[in-house]
Amino acid sequence: MANVLIAGATGAMGQKAVDLVNSMPDMEITAVLAPHLDAADREQYHLGEGVKVFNLLTDIDPTVADIWLDFTVPSAVYENVKYALNNGLLPVVGTTGLTDEQEQELIELSESKHLGGLIAPNFGMSAVLLMKFAQEAAKYFPDVEVIEMHHADKKDAPSGTALSTAKLIDQVREPHESNPDETESLAGVRGGDYHGIKIHSVRLPGYIAHEQVLFGGAGEALTIRQDSFDRQSFMSGVKVALEKVGDLDHLVVGLEKIL
Repeated sequence: MANVLIAGATGAMGQKAVDLVNSMPDMEITAVLAPHLDAADREQYHLGEGVKVFNLLTDIDPTVADIWLDFTVPSAVYENVKYALNNGLLPVVGTTGLTDEQEQELIELSESKHLGGLIAPNFGMSAVLLMKFAQEAAKYFPDVEVIEMHHADKKDAPSGTALSTAKLIDQVREPHESNPDETESLAGVRGGDYHGIKIHSVRLPGYIAHEQVLFGGAGEALTIRQDSFDRQSFMSGVKVALEKVGDLDHLVVGLEKIL
């Protein structure tokens, strides 16, 4: 039986994670980190009487769990994962917003502690496959742009999935500049730029998580798209991560690394 602490347990993804762990016979929620949760309201969030509720990172007893499952916010995730690694917990992280430098620092920390962990920009199988297919297509289509569409409450932009997609494309794409003379009459209209790959972020009510990768070539175009219509779709990936994180000896980035 593995004991799990869920950080961000009262959020939309956190609640899906609570239900998932509650359904797993070899996993048990022993604690949650939720800044505004009153212990008296635990039943509302599907938390048993024995679950310890912590409002502050500094209040956590690190012996309370084996696995740290994080669905919090970009401003908190770095300190959360650092705390987990420094205190012997295996982090499984679905929160986006970490910089490349922060990820590298956390990987090095995990190696020094000989602790496994996973940071997943996306736990959805369709998103993982989109990134894989996009990287393959980029070998043949160097002209590419990424459009990601998410719910209006998403706190970071671009999404972790879109940025990871651009990074994977950049690994195989020949250095390319399609129109060096273009100008913007409205600042930012061409989107963000990752090594020449444009990324566009849409935030609207009604959306959950969606991404398109658009490739253009002479006389043809290729579009790869994935759609997540329900947050439940991410839970199969979270389940795999929880089951396999104990087999890792350092922190890895990307669900595809453990599939």
